[in-house]
Amino acid sequence: MRLHHRDGTTVHLAYCTNVHPAEDLDGVLDQLRRFGEPVRAALGTERLGMGLWLADTAAATLAADPGEVDRLRRGLDRRGLEVVTLNGFPYRGFHAATVKQAVYHPDWTQPRRLAYTLNLASVLAELMPDDAVRGSVSTVPLGWRDPWPEWAQRAALDQLDRLTEGLATVAARTGRPVRAGLEPEPGCVVESSAEAVDRLGAIDHEWAGLCLDACHLAVGFEDPVTALGRIKGSGLPVVKAQASAALHAEHPADPATRRALASFAEQRFLHQTRERAGDGLRRRDDLPGALEGDPGGEDALPGDGPWRVHFHVPLHAEPQPPLRSTRAELGATLDALFGGPTAVTDHVEVETYTWGVLPSAARPTDDAGLIDGIAAELAWVRDRLLATGLTERAA
Repeated sequence: MRLHHRDGTTVHLAYCTNVHPAEDLDGVLDQLRRFGEPVRAALGTERLGMGLWLADTAAATLAADPGEVDRLRRGLDRRGLEVVTLNGFPYRGFHAATVKQAVYHPDWTQPRRLAYTLNLASVLAELMPDDAVRGSVSTVPLGWRDPWPEWAQRAALDQLDRLTEGLATVAARTGRPVRAGLEPEPGCVVESSAEAVDRLGAIDHEWAGLCLDACHLAVGFEDPVTALGRIKGSGLPVVKAQASAALHAEHPADPATRRALASFAEQRFLHQTRERAGDGLRRRDDLPGALEGDPGGEDALPGDGPWRVHFHVPLHAEPQPPLRSTRAELGATLDALFGGPTAVTDHVEVETYTWGVLPSAARPTDDAGLIDGIAAELAWVRDRLLATGLTERAA
């Protein structure tokens, strides 16, 4: 979907396909049939944005074969779909039985991450609609924080220099600029807006900046206005925003609340948990460790203050009490991004990849249920963006 900011910016709204497991081109094309087109129809919109996730093998195949790119673009066009952004965070195996910290590999010290991201940029430059101003690719915020010695920081920044040079080359070859957005995430080398400025402030701002994920921002209890002010002051562009919501527990020591939280503990994804403690945060790398402690020796979080859990929950429906989502914080983030005289970014991607691991009562049981859920999320974000002053714009 396309919306219009009063400054003249076209704001593209998409949903991220990393909720679907396919990792080859045939599988991606089937996703367009099974989910993309039906979601578009459910929304009644002429054209729907897709934030495609292309695993490394699919990206390499497409980058090497213009005919396959044409096949994908024809598939998109035929079904009323378009792509201006790709999710380049998971490299492969995002729907394995256990993902956890594997999602951060390869990190930005490794040439495979650079090659993958440049492949995605090359493909996106060919896939974008002819009238799109630019594309974006979101990526890992350098890597997982531990271990991250000084040599790793130097190696990662060197790779990012090569990335921005490569993106400039893609733009010169195709006439289509594509920017990379590093996505701060709890537990990573770049977790907060302050760490983004400290670790990434020197990268080439013409070709790289941040992907601001509202769930991640909320897990860190960051105020979006303060965070965006800090980011703007550094000169880092917000290349892309992800509309997402975390799980919030106001009284995590309460037995009923702990039982509700335990229903969200699962084996596939990492659910970093933060407890607000005075002016700081207490941290655990996964929800089971926050609830029960870790075999490695860390105690459970005490539950003296509210918890935020990195579990992307559906945007249109609150979890059952006593839990809630950070949907209100997402709304505040959208206001900060689009409520001013200029749009801070022009790409918004709904990224709820956790539908398949929700507690059973909230989990879709078939394609129709997932289609309805994704369409409802997009409708909620569209309406919330309209409330900031954006207007609907025809495709």
